[in-house]
Parts: sequence; structure tokens; C-alpha cells
Amino acid sequence: MRVPGSPASRAGRWAPWWVLAFVALWPLPGIAEGVLVLGALYAAVRMVQLRMQGKQHLLSSPAWALTSILFLGYWLPQAFSAFDAIDPATAWRKTAAGLRYLPFMWLVAIAVATPQRRSLTLGGIAVIAALWTLDALAQATFGNSALFWSLDQLKVLVSGHGLCNAAEVAAVDRLSGVLGPCNLKFGQVLASLSPFLLFAAARRAGLWGWGLATAAVGVVLVLAGSRAAWLTYALVVAYSGWRLLGARALIGCLALGLVAAVAIGLGSHQVRERVARTAMAWEGDGDGVNQALSGRAQIWAAAACMIAGHPVNGVGARGFRDAYPGCNPAPQAQEVWGEGPALHAHQIVLEILAETGVLGLLLWLAAAAQAWRAWRFAPLPARERARPAMLALAVTVFPLNTHLAFYSTFWGGLTLLLAALYAGSLLAKDES
Repeated sequence: MRVPGSPASRAGRWAPWWVLAFVALWPLPGIAEGVLVLGALYAAVRMVQLRMQGKQHLLSSPAWALTSILFLGYWLPQAFSAFDAIDPATAWRKTAAGLRYLPFMWLVAIAVATPQRRSLTLGGIAVIAALWTLDALAQATFGNSALFWSLDQLKVLVSGHGLCNAAEVAAVDRLSGVLGPCNLKFGQVLASLSPFLLFAAARRAGLWGWGLATAAVGVVLVLAGSRAAWLTYALVVAYSGWRLLGARALIGCLALGLVAAVAIGLGSHQVRERVARTAMAWEGDGDGVNQALSGRAQIWAAAACMIAGHPVNGVGARGFRDAYPGCNPAPQAQEVWGEGPALHAHQIVLEILAETGVLGLLLWLAAAAQAWRAWRFAPLPARERARPAMLALAVTVFPLNTHLAFYSTFWGGLTLLLAALYAGSLLAKDES
């Protein structure tokens, strides 16, 4: 039992605040990355100090082991892919930088290692998601995100220019929320965080709380216009609603939600445009499918070329953009997404295979198997406390969807955060 005021207790007390600061600062990626690095250094130093002093551990041994395994499942493919990468210097530099994620994941697991810290951490993420949802609803009503506007004005005061340039603001075609028009990931981010908000709302206000939160997030995601986020959120609603409502009531709820989503979409030019683009897949020819997928059919064909050429360890993590020109199936055609090469595969399995090869995929699957094994053998109370993080991680890496780049700084950090929240919550020793 941890004694209040002990070195382990004092060291763990700050962990939730590091995690919440990291999440809250995602609209400012550079500062958020600085928080991640500082938190990783803090966790590494404190854990080494406590172990050398023979003090109580900040993490249970199973939580420490699973967190480390999930990190290795992400990092080892990156390391093995660097040996003969398209751009070896960049690959090795990113591999070395990726080591920062291990102590950061320990810090995140520490933040949910006790009931008090877990309540603060998961409740804080739910509050952040709620604030971002309300802000996005205000943007849909009044035309501006108050949170992004405040950050933008602060940036102007500090540096003399805003977070986004005029061209990026003019080109925005969806609800951008707190992340702003130059970082159009808001839909995917909110969809991945939505389990924390929905479970918290259901716990505090029952069915009505869950329903209100589900509707609010759903409206925002429809207007945010990301089809990948729509599928992610549909999985979240289906899972959380099935547990709360049962199968029959959930079907009725989903039908009502679909009607509401269609009604909202008919009133939005951007949503109508995306629906029309999706319908082009029914034209039956390859170009129609490629247009419906925003050019992803062409990108996936290029990924298949990279896999065939580098089947063992891929072209190197984040080497997709460098390998793309040599694998572009239609080099003379105008790219659907605009100028420049494709930056990543937009699909997790293809990204892993193209950039890290079969070896990378096997390592990812081995880590996933350990995560599933831990869930399978965990007692029911452990599953219950880990359920929001489990669902958030599962829908984020759901393979039958399109994705952001898992080896990018932003999305990689988000994914590993969810992995550490899952491992730390599931295998925590609930001792006050």
C-alpha cells in the first residue's frame, strides 16, 4: 500500500497533469511535443531513481511489461526498416527519436495506475473532449471556433503571425474545430477520444447523458466531414450503446441517428459534396472508385508496388513519400489531392507493410496478441476500468478503415497514448 507523501506517491502525483497537458495542447503540435519530451524525461529519471533507491514501484510489473511490449511492437518495425530505407539518414534519426515514446508511455500508465489518478486522467480527457465538442458546435453556429481563435490571437501576439496562413483558411472545406483550418484532423481526433466522453456521460447521467453526448459528438463529426471519423464513431456508438441499451433499442437509436445525420448533411454543402464523391464508386470504373476514395485507390496501388519491391522490412518508416514517385501507377495524371506525392498509405495494414514490411506487420500483430491476451485473462473489474481506453485504441487501429499516418509524430503520439492508457488501466493495482 502506497504511503501518502512517499517518493512513489509524490512522483506519480504529477503524471495525470502531464498527460492532460499533452492532450489539451494538441492544437499546438510543437508545444505538445515539448510536453511529451519533458514528461518522458521526467518519467525516466524518476523511475530510475526510485528503482536504485529500492523504493516502491510506480507501476505494477504486468503494467510495465505490457506497456513496454506495446512500445516495442510499434518501435522495432521502425528500427528494422531503417537498415535499407529509401532515406537511411532520416529513418535512423526518426528511429532514435522514437525512443522517447517508451518513458512517455510509462508516464501515461503511471497516470492511471491508481483509482485517484485514473479518475483524474480519464475524467480530464472526457472534459477536454466535451469542451472541444461544445466549441465545434459554436463554430457550426457562429462560424468561428472560440478556442482556436484564442490560440491564434496568442500566436499573433507572440510571433506577429497566426497559426494558419490565408490560403489554408480559404481552402478549408469542413468544420475544423480547435485544431484549426491548417490541421484538418479534428474529426479523427474527436472520434478517437469519444469513448472517454460517452462512458463518462453514461456513468454520471445514465442513458440521457449518453444520448446527449452521443448526439452532440455525432453532429460535430458529420459537419467535420471525415468519412474515416464517421466509421470510427459508428463503432464507438455501437459498442457503448449495445452495452447500455441492448441490441433492439440500439438499432432504433442508430436508425434515428442516421436520419438525423442525413438531415444535417443535406443542409451542409461540404457534407453533400463528400456524399456525392462517395457515390462515384458506383460508376463502376477505376477512376470513379479513385475519386470516391479521394485518390486512395491510386495510393494503395503504389503501396502494393512498395510491398512487392521491399517485402521483408519495407521502404522505411515515413519513407512512403520518397518511394511514391517510383511506384505511382499514373504519373502523368493530376493527383486527386493536389500537388506533391502521397505522404502515407492512408490505411494501417498497407502503411505497416509498405514502410516496415512483413517483419513489421508480424511485430505489430505480436503486440496486439499480447494486448488481447491481457484483456482475455483480466478479471471483470479490470476490464470495466479499462473499457474506455480499450475501445478508443481498438477503433483507432480498426483495420477496415482509412487512417492517418501511424508513424507520424502527431498520430503516432496519440495512438501510443491510447495504448498506454489501456495497459495502465487494465493492469493497475488498485491500491490507494
